[in-house]
Amino acid sequence: MLLATVLGSSIVSLDATVVTVALPRIGQDFGTGLSALQWTVNAYTLTLAGFLLLGGSLGDRYGRRKVFLIGVGWFATASLLCAAAPTADLLIAARALQGIGGALLIPGSLAIIEATFRPDDRPAAIGAWSGLGGVAVAIGPFLGGWLVEAVSWRLIFLINLPLAAVVVGVSLRHVPETRDPHATRGLDLPATALTALGLAGVIYALTEGSSLGWGSPAVLVTGVGGAAALAAMVVVEAHSPHPMLPPEIFRSRQFDAANLVTFIVYAALGGSTFLLPVVLQNAVGFSPIAAGAALLPVTILMLTLSARTGRLSQRIGPRLPMTFGPVVAGAGLALLTRVEADSSYLGTVLPAMVVFGLGLALTVAPLTSTVLAAAGDTHAGVASAVNNDVSRVGGLVAVATLPVLAGISASAYLHPAELAAAFHTAMWITAGMCVTGGLLALLTIRRPTPAPRPAPVHHCPLDATPLRGGDRSVLTLGSAAPGATPTRSSG
Repeated sequence: MLLATVLGSSIVSLDATVVTVALPRIGQDFGTGLSALQWTVNAYTLTLAGFLLLGGSLGDRYGRRKVFLIGVGWFATASLLCAAAPTADLLIAARALQGIGGALLIPGSLAIIEATFRPDDRPAAIGAWSGLGGVAVAIGPFLGGWLVEAVSWRLIFLINLPLAAVVVGVSLRHVPETRDPHATRGLDLPATALTALGLAGVIYALTEGSSLGWGSPAVLVTGVGGAAALAAMVVVEAHSPHPMLPPEIFRSRQFDAANLVTFIVYAALGGSTFLLPVVLQNAVGFSPIAAGAALLPVTILMLTLSARTGRLSQRIGPRLPMTFGPVVAGAGLALLTRVEADSSYLGTVLPAMVVFGLGLALTVAPLTSTVLAAAGDTHAGVASAVNNDVSRVGGLVAVATLPVLAGISASAYLHPAELAAAFHTAMWITAGMCVTGGLLALLTIRRPTPAPRPAPVHHCPLDATPLRGGDRSVLTLGSAAPGATPTRSSG
């Protein structure tokens, strides 16, 4: 079960990161600038975030394994279209289709674990899921760099096909079907459409505002229209007979606080991992494979420590790991401000990656466990979808706005010294976001109240096998003094 769920979610995470190293080569092949590269990332994240809640609701209603497998097949087909895309516009469109497939399979991967593992085993299982999934996030740039340098950037999409085949085979054989027995059969499609349209409008305005002008009609119309669509989605959900977001899950302050921490920390993560491979190649002069290998320490630390961190948070509670983890990750991002045009990997990049990886390993598993524990087993699919959605939207907003906030314009993208200086600003911003997330966890996260254990079952001696032969003695209990050994008397 862990193999299927980890590998399934890892395909989505791998594809989100493997592309970042290939972006400079994709831009060269298609003759595009920074905006097209942002949309190559954002088109995928946009549909992934827009349809995650629908994916979680579908799984809870119609079967988590079923929807999970549909998502795997959809994702593999869209990956094939990405590999064959002849233009940048068609690549962006295929990436959007990939995101829909990811939205179907991601919620099911975590909900299957939450619904089938025993409560005592869940923190370790979720820690393994988070750690191995984090490995996919970290190994993606290295794998992407090697494929880009050795063959072609198109191969980074084709590797999804054999992985998807393994997931389907293992799932059909070993993953049980689970669903929410209390879920309604209807789906809140209007809210899904409003969410997708709202995110698309807001992200388009944030991405294109610097190049088209913040006062241009296209930016104003899409930005205001997107915000209005998101506001309308909230109203629709409040009056829907079968909402995608059951209102009771938001009555938990723990759930709300953990998702807010998720948004802040994953925004910092998404923005930094988008810019780092680009800067290492275009400003420092690393090859694609060297830029990808820069993140290998994060891979090792996530693989080694995440499951242990899950167990640790079970013993001491999630508050301390969720406080110190983001602060440590922020320190690692702050160390990246030392990156210059002549920086070496060992002296500059490696220390930052080690500290950053330690922070992530402390953060991810406790954060995920806290969100799911606060929502309960019944809403496992929706809670997983909400948390994944929050993390994707955080990264989406960061990729759209961080280059603008840091001063990375289209011209700066082409000049190494200017790009490195703007990158320093971006890393200070993301480091501050991580520290903010840690402080928020310190103020809001509490140890969950353990679920009551069932009362032990006692068997009455009168249910025992009747005595045989001449032994007709019985236990005399009532006349014994407290603590005395019961004696036998003849029947």
